[in-house]
Amino acid sequence: MNVNVQREAISARTVAIVEDHLQREAPLLPILHDIQAEFGYVPETALRLVADKLNLSRAEVHGVMSFYHDFRREPAGHHVLKICRAEACQSMGGEALADGLRLALGLDWHETTADGRLTLEPVYCLGLCSCAPAAMLDDAIYGRLDEATLKDVVAEAGQ
Repeated sequence: MNVNVQREAISARTVAIVEDHLQREAPLLPILHDIQAEFGYVPETALRLVADKLNLSRAEVHGVMSFYHDFRREPAGHHVLKICRAEACQSMGGEALADGLRLALGLDWHETTADGRLTLEPVYCLGLCSCAPAAMLDDAIYGRLDEATLKDVVAEAGQ
């Protein structure tokens, strides 16, 4: 699909999403969630339209985007692996596991493998503190991780 056609499609769908929420009070977060659900990320084209339609500055919309870590500015990989970085997981060796994984994959946080298969993201609590360290691959949660188990989780994503 050519870039202009793609931009026009994103614009048209974004306008429809915004219009679906205009009657709500404080519609920005629901709009951003719906845009991300539609495209897998929030494209720059959409951010500009949202700001214009809601009479907000782009800086205000960007501030919300950057505050909430679940919003993406780029498409994620086919699978998303979230590693818990909260205190309970850190105290149980989660930081060393995450560092080893990042080194093995050659990725930093919020990066995607070259083949587009896996995106690595930090998360600041999965609610499995009693089963620390923990991770989530797509919608599946894993607790009591060690190096071998984490390697299996990554293998499940096709790595």
